Formats: sequence, structure tokens, C-alpha cells
Amino acid sequence: MLIQLQQLGKNFGETVIFQDVNLGVEAGERIGIVGQNGTGKTTLLKTICGEYQPDEGTIAFGEGAVLGYLAQNSHLDPTRDVYEEMKTVYAPCLEAMAEMSVLEKKLVINPDDARLLARHGELTAVIDSMDGYHMDVEIKKILSGMDFPPETYEKKVAVLSGGEYTRLRLARLLLQKPDILILDEPTNHLDFTTMEWLEGYLKGYKGAVLVVSHDRYFLDAVATRIWDVENQTVTSYKGNFSAYLPQKEMAVEYQQKQHDADVAKAAKLQDYIDRNLVRASTTKMAQSRRKQLEKMEITEAPKTTVTSMNFRFEFDLTPYNELITMKDLSIRIGDRILLQPFSMQIFRGDRLVIAGPNGAGKSTLLQVLDGKRRPSSGLVRLGAGARYSIFEQQQLRRGEGRVIDAIWNRYPRFTELEVRSHLARFAFRGEDVFQPCANLSGGELARLRFAEIELERPNLLFLDEPTNHLDIFARESLTQALTAYEGTLVMVTHDRYLMEQLGCPILYLENGKATLYPSYEKMMGRDNSPVPVQTAKESAKPSGGYGKEQRRRRAEVRNRLREIEAEVEEWSAHVVELENQLNDPEIVRDHIKLRDKCDELEDARFHQDELFAQWEQLLEEQEKMEQGD
Repeated sequence: MLIQLQQLGKNFGETVIFQDVNLGVEAGERIGIVGQNGTGKTTLLKTICGEYQPDEGTIAFGEGAVLGYLAQNSHLDPTRDVYEEMKTVYAPCLEAMAEMSVLEKKLVINPDDARLLARHGELTAVIDSMDGYHMDVEIKKILSGMDFPPETYEKKVAVLSGGEYTRLRLARLLLQKPDILILDEPTNHLDFTTMEWLEGYLKGYKGAVLVVSHDRYFLDAVATRIWDVENQTVTSYKGNFSAYLPQKEMAVEYQQKQHDADVAKAAKLQDYIDRNLVRASTTKMAQSRRKQLEKMEITEAPKTTVTSMNFRFEFDLTPYNELITMKDLSIRIGDRILLQPFSMQIFRGDRLVIAGPNGAGKSTLLQVLDGKRRPSSGLVRLGAGARYSIFEQQQLRRGEGRVIDAIWNRYPRFTELEVRSHLARFAFRGEDVFQPCANLSGGELARLRFAEIELERPNLLFLDEPTNHLDIFARESLTQALTAYEGTLVMVTHDRYLMEQLGCPILYLENGKATLYPSYEKMMGRDNSPVPVQTAKESAKPSGGYGKEQRRRRAEVRNRLREIEAEVEEWSAHVVELENQLNDPEIVRDHIKLRDKCDELEDARFHQDELFAQWEQLLEEQEKMEQGD
């Protein structure tokens, strides 16, 4: 066992962050830590790392275990270059090598000196323990994986971009190869190739990995266990994120059924006590039931702090089919060419992701398409009837008053109840609606903008990194809304799970060139070669699996599945209730009531079976749709 947490608790003042956490970490485990923003994920990491002291419980580490933590605010020496910074990891080894060089010269003169030979053995052990003679190979392997080619080795840390600085910090930590590797949002600022390299590296990591991430694609690829931080506790689930979701759903459902059954049993006991306590013939039995009721422990109803969003983007006006036309479009900033002359058409109902490395010009191209920036040459034309909404990376809302005012000022005819009901669908509930907009976090600002966009009812969406500040559950809600959207979507994103769910073409920008790929898999070279962008007009149209009718049917199937699942839960609770009633002595003694309850239970189970049959049929249809993508 590398880490053992026992009854661990942490408070900030009177606020309990988590309590009574009992978990262990074994070598080879890769644990993804998930939860909504503000639930305490980073606090848990910092407590494990020793930056925060626990208020309760203990943290025990395996003997000799070395811990490495990629902190959000760790610093590198700005005077060193990239390669020098990486070599600092081998400082004890380099010192041993330097001393070894001097020592070997002395041994030539005194080959039998016992003291020199002993010291030689000690230095050899230090060098071998760090695999010092393969130091340069290891450094170059990790630098290459983290997208530092040889020409960047002499680049000073002081002039690195934000993304390069983060990647170098991560590369230096990986080079240390600690027994316990702790990462907080490691995929930030990584391009697709680097993210995939990191996933492969972590999969083969011999130590343990604890990682906080909102990247579902990353968690599905890497995690072998999920820690869910919610409701002031941490619950462990086996498998990756996709495996965790149904496990949690089943656990919540089971706890709710147990709670309902306990409440029903307690109610029956209380009813028996009320009816029989005053009767002389049944007083003893009633007193016995009362003692049973007093000793009874009712299972706590499941609690959840997940404030999910539930919304759809819809539109009223159907635009012209050729919705966006780009002809010989080029973009320059100063002497730098972001986009060479480029032509393409985006049709009504199309979806297009714009991707590429940081600084390639993705956001600039989006601003040209939505009219915020003029192209250097060529033209962009929107088709008749285009009604668009824009989501920007940075949402600035100074001076806009409260959250409720952001909607009410634009739609003054809404009642307060209507505004609050609308905001509740975007997880603004209770006193949240009266927060000043200036105090909102990045994720809250994003949710507020989505609340506005839904009311704008656009038939064309321009979205720039819409998932950046969202937690993993909010990302899931947004992914569902965008998948069901029947309008036209043009989006800049690094979110691979969102790309995969949309299944749309990807326009990749790099060094001024634009290349159109039919899918993420093909962009990463795991499938056929890319389609040249100059002849990609037909490829930009939705494939047969993603036509308007197919998307509508997919949305219908998904919605009906949700409805059936809700109905199944209701009928399951009803079946449990009827089964409990059949144990009621009063009903058992009355053969007419007993027969009626048995008939009712049979009908309920029959209806439940019918729902399960519909659910299986729709699930099979959904799987066929996904296989046909």
C-alpha cells in the first residue's frame, strides 16, 4: 500500500470540506478524482501532499515512497534553459559522476586503496539507482513526448509561453519518476499529440497516479479507479469514468430503495402501534413494535451536490442552405500568416470543429467568421436568415448587476418566477441568482452565457472553447445539448470527448495551413489519410449518419430512454411498496384485500416488464446508430 487514508477530514473554518475519508492507493493504480467545481478535489490533493494539514485522521505512506506533485503554482528557474532545467532532476547523480571522475584518477595511482574503493562503490550505487548513464536518453524521450524538439533545448525558461512552461513543469516531474505521481488538470495547455503521449506514458507507469481532471476522454483512457468527491466525502469506484457513471447511478438507486423501504416499514410499525396500543388484548404486541421502531435505523436518503444542467438549443427561423461561404479567405497579423488563401462552404445543419496548436489562429478565424474581425483578403458571407449567437473564451460581465438581472434586463416581460425557473435549468438555484455577475467564477459565467444563448434561439452557433471552465458534469450536459442541436455549429475546442460525440469534420490549422479531417481518429492518423481541404466541400456536409433526420431520431431515442428510466424507477418503487403491503397482517387476514393487492402487484410487474422491453429495444437501436457512425 503506497497511501492509506484513515478517517481523514479537512475544514476551512466552520466549513467542512471532507470528513471520515478511508481510502488506500496501491502501486499501479491510476485514480481519477472527479467532482463539481468547489467540492474539494484540489484540497484533497494538497492535504495528501502535505501542503494542508488534516484536521482529522491520518495519512500513511509506504516505506520509502517518494511523492511527486504537479502544483498549480510551482516555479522553474528562469535563468536556465529547457535542457538544463531537466538535468536538475539528476543533480545527485551529476555530483556523483563529477566525484567519480576525480576518484578514478586517484585509483590509477592507488588501485588497492580500500577507502577509495569503498567510496567508488557508494558513488556507483547512486549513479545506478538513478540510471545516470542513460540520463540523456530519458531526458530527450520525455522532452520529445511533451513537444519540445531539439531546437528548443537551449530556449530560456524565462521566454517560454504559458503552455510551454506548464509542459516543462510536467516533463520535469515525469522525469523524476516518483512512486506516487499527483497531477492537477495535467491536460491543460497540451495539444492532441501530447495528450495522447501522456495517456500512453501514464498507462505504463509503475507507480501510482492520482489525477484531478475534467477531461472525460483522458479519464476513460487512463483511470483504473475513480474517486468521487461529493457531499463532504470521497467514494471509490472501480474502472474509468464511463464505468463509474452507472455504478454511481446504481448505488444511489439502491440507497433510495433501501430508504423508501425503511420509511415504509417504520410507517407500518407506527400505524400498528397507533391502532393497537390502547387495546388491552394487543398492548404487549404494540409495545414490542414500539421497541422495534425505536431500535430501527432508517437508511439515509441519498444526497447529491451535483447541480446538473438541463437545456436544449433550439431555433425558430430556418436559414438559407449555403449558410457560410469562405472564398480565398486569408488572415495575417503583422508579418505572420495565420491562414493562407482558403475556400469552403458550410451548409445548414453542418457541424465543424476548428482545432490546432496554441497560437495557430483558431480563435482569430472564428472571429473572422462571426464578423468581429475583418479578413486580410478574400470574403466571408453568411446566408440569408442566419441568426447567430457567440460564445467567447473569456466572459466579461463587469457592471451587469446580478445574475437574475442579466436575463431580466434583456427580457423584461418575464416574471421573476419565469427568470428563476430558466436560470435553475443552468444550475443557478436559490440565492445563486442574486450573486453579482462580477463575482462569478469562469464556470458560472459560462453557464450564464448558455442561459442567454438558449433564449436567443440561434440557428447558427459560434463557440470558442465552451468547455474550458466547466466541471465534468456540466461538460456532459453541454455535450448532450450540442449533440441534440439541429442548427449549424462552428466551434473551437480541445475537448476530444465532445468531438467524438459530435462525430463531425475537424478543420486543423497549423503554420498557416488548413486541413480538413473527417473525424478525430483520422486527424490523429489512426485511420485513413486526411481529405485535402481544397476539395472538401462535400466532406464538410454531414454524413448519412449525421443528417438532420438521423439527429432528430437520435435525440428522440435518447429522450425516450430517459423517460423510460424515470418510469421504471417509479414502478420499481411501487412494486416495493406493494410487496411490503402484502406483509401487512391486516391485509393478510382479509382475503379480498389480499387478492386485490396480489392482482395489483402482478399488473405492476407486468407493466415494469413492458417498460424494460421498450428500454432494451431503444438501447439496441441507439447502439446500432453509434456503430453506424
